[in-house]
Amino acid sequence: MLQDRLGRELRDLRISVTDRCNFRCVYCMPEGDYVGLDRSEILRLEEIERLAKIFVRLGVRDVKLTGGEPLVRKGVERLIARLCAIQGVEDLSLTTNGSLLKNHAKPLFKAGLRRLNISLDTLDNEMFQAITARGSLKSVLDGIFAAKEAGFSPVKLNTVIRKDLNADQIVPIARFGRQHGFEVRFIEFMDTGNGNGWDPSKLLEKAQILEILASAGFSLVSKGRHYKNTPAVSFKTLDGSLKLGIIASVSEPFCQGCTRARLTADGKLVTCLFASMGFDLKRVLRSGAGDEEISSAISRVWEGRTDRYSEERLERLRSGKSPFDPKEQKLEMVRLGG
Repeated sequence: MLQDRLGRELRDLRISVTDRCNFRCVYCMPEGDYVGLDRSEILRLEEIERLAKIFVRLGVRDVKLTGGEPLVRKGVERLIARLCAIQGVEDLSLTTNGSLLKNHAKPLFKAGLRRLNISLDTLDNEMFQAITARGSLKSVLDGIFAAKEAGFSPVKLNTVIRKDLNADQIVPIARFGRQHGFEVRFIEFMDTGNGNGWDPSKLLEKAQILEILASAGFSLVSKGRHYKNTPAVSFKTLDGSLKLGIIASVSEPFCQGCTRARLTADGKLVTCLFASMGFDLKRVLRSGAGDEEISSAISRVWEGRTDRYSEERLERLRSGKSPFDPKEQKLEMVRLGG
């Protein structure tokens, strides 16, 4: 099994199929007008399939498709069917903002997809516009219920919590999940990309989220992490009516268990969500390299990996230092995939 310098295996792969998105969420998109990649720079579906097969041969078992918004990519259902057919893929899922799911849920399910993560940061229409800058909350809710009707299980609702923006949505979203049988994941606001305005004052930590839920009458039992490489710490209510997870990348980093590689929309291999650069796999791929040469390139990158950004950020916070260097340019989340 392929391991990095800290002994972490390569087990998970997140593939960004596009850097296009029909939303402009404040925690994801850079400030100003985002200029998308030229379409010639985006990996073709057959290239994604080929790279996925190589990653699986190297040990990857879980694959997640992301964006941008993956459902704006034409042919994503065909790609899913191809990925489902790869021997060795044990879990395939997709993260979406849900706005296009009403028409895509059944085709995605027919293609073989069974798990979805859907972003839902608020149940308030006005706040929804403030967070996404476009689109409609109704289209997202329609998509969520279309996914449930199509047979997806579990349907997980991802909620990024920013203390000064949507902290008052924690309880309504938890109640929504409990009422309709959806799993809920609360995610600490992170300093992804370069322009989302992150600072510690906007952070609502995992412990504070749990306090808010407890004060609203949610009696939660911790189930820990399902696996050491699972980002979310899991909880459930005593009566089993709600399953809930909290991703506490800032207050409780899980770098030591991270087994995740990322493939950007333009074919860069990235080994951390907060990376400033990636290895250009597309260049190797399009140079005519064989599978063994590509596999060797991936192995070299992973075996040299030492990333532990979130742990280092917490160390800086605790010591009273700036949590990050403002001059350091990270890869943008819209291109990298969440």
